[in-house]
Amino acid sequence: MDRRSFNRRVLLGGAAVATSLSVAPEAVSAAGPAKTAPAGGEVKRIKLYAEKLADGQMGYGLEKGKASVPGPLIELNEGDTLHVEFENTMDVAVSLHVHGLDYEITSDGTKMNRSHVEPGGTRTYTWRTHAPGRRKDGTWRAGSAGYWHYHDHVVGTEHGTVGLQKGLFGAVIVRRKGDVLPDRTHTVVFNDMRINNKPPHSGPDFEATVGDRVEFVVITHGEFYHTFHMHGHRWADNRTGMLTGPDDPSQVIDNKITGPADSFGF
Repeated sequence: MDRRSFNRRVLLGGAAVATSLSVAPEAVSAAGPAKTAPAGGEVKRIKLYAEKLADGQMGYGLEKGKASVPGPLIELNEGDTLHVEFENTMDVAVSLHVHGLDYEITSDGTKMNRSHVEPGGTRTYTWRTHAPGRRKDGTWRAGSAGYWHYHDHVVGTEHGTVGLQKGLFGAVIVRRKGDVLPDRTHTVVFNDMRINNKPPHSGPDFEATVGDRVEFVVITHGEFYHTFHMHGHRWADNRTGMLTGPDDPSQVIDNKITGPADSFGF
């Protein structure tokens, strides 16, 4: 079997490091209608653990002993509610804080409002999403759909700086009914001079098969701005990365600058 592949290098800004998207040509996806996201409205529950890793890093995982950096990808549809039963297996306090979703202050995940978890403890965080619509005062409210992220807000400092440095972060995708679904999703996290907490020039390989619809979630932590660029690939600079039609005014780009706490996807 011919195992040759080609690389699309992802050049990563100030970090001066690169990853690659390796595409194996031997299995081409069959053409057919794209799968799309259903309507939301479900109540979902997951169990998430915070753990120390053997290399001194920290991670989130859906099972004990299987934490990773980045943490598990969490996917929801607009209108869904997610209850996260969170267990801290570490010897330091930790938390779970999400961007872009709705929550009560008791699910904020900070020590300032006592919504963190002490060593050995558990806590349920509740995240809600909503579809776009008109408020009672007539103004328009955007929906929750987008590319977001979650992270610790406690370890090391009151803002969780050390937790972020050590790998306590992950991606959240909220989809709108009808959004085209990918064949595979890759999470890319810039964290100072690292990608997914790997040192320069040893970053992760992102693999796909020719014909796949590949989705990227890009997140930035740390103190630097980064440039995400893919050679030979372009996307629309909007919520989904896809044009809605020939009259869609969204700019088509192949390069995007991200700063601390930013996230986007396509």
